[in-house]
Amino acid sequence: MTETFSRILAARFDDLPARMQQAARWIAAHPRDVALVSMREQARKAGVQPATMTRLAQALGYDGYDALRAEHATALRHAPSGLAQQADGRLPLHTDSPDSAAQALLMHAQAQIAGMTSTEMLGALCQAADAMTRARRIYVLGLRSSHAVAWHLHYALSLITDRAHLLDGVGGTGLDALWHAGSDDVLFVCGVAPYTRAVVEATLQAQARNVQIIAVTDSRLSPLVAAQGIALIVPTGSASFLHAMTPAFLIADTLAALVARADDPGTLARLQGLDRQLAALNTFISHPREA
Repeated sequence: MTETFSRILAARFDDLPARMQQAARWIAAHPRDVALVSMREQARKAGVQPATMTRLAQALGYDGYDALRAEHATALRHAPSGLAQQADGRLPLHTDSPDSAAQALLMHAQAQIAGMTSTEMLGALCQAADAMTRARRIYVLGLRSSHAVAWHLHYALSLITDRAHLLDGVGGTGLDALWHAGSDDVLFVCGVAPYTRAVVEATLQAQARNVQIIAVTDSRLSPLVAAQGIALIVPTGSASFLHAMTPAFLIADTLAALVARADDPGTLARLQGLDRQLAALNTFISHPREA
């Protein structure tokens, strides 16, 4: 997605009809295809009519879809090709002293977290926790850098409920569990740009099965954001070579705590039972606490 397209779309997205929003999200997630694939094929993949792509381009101020494609083609020719080039222009990795670089990184993360206490975010968190508490099953999905966030949430939930299912199976079978999903279930999905194809496709599959989507992602234009779902938008800007995932981890921690809080008496009983089992298995090394 080009900077120009991104800026215009962000300003006008809320005023677009639903079908145009659907097409815009597809474009945002597939900028390379915009430049290389025919408009009709793009429309088919986006699940809209070709005329919708043209109307979207015109609604955003382009003469037509060809102009939008040309802009993406130009951007593709000059796009960074790897993590090293993406790090260019960010915090120098070698010129600063280690302590000043560490301070800058930590202060940047601190500012990101401080900005996540908006009324909108708090409302979305409570709504997501309520949906997870009521759900028959809680499917959890995240790959690549987002996998650790998904695994952490699944682990935390597994301590208090047997309704959490991590979509991560040996042999590539992890997503098969979605065939059992329905309108009584939720899918917690974590993913940030560049979006992993399998995660986007699994989220679309879940939407088709009327599963409620709870998406932790980096933009309202993310292909993981569902029309009737819950979006938890986190900052991912980083002074290093890789996007930041600390805010997403914090969202996972908060959701787990809110779900546990909603069923406090039952949660305590389950944790007590787990403590007895872990003690019986001698799972942890005992370590005396400091006075």
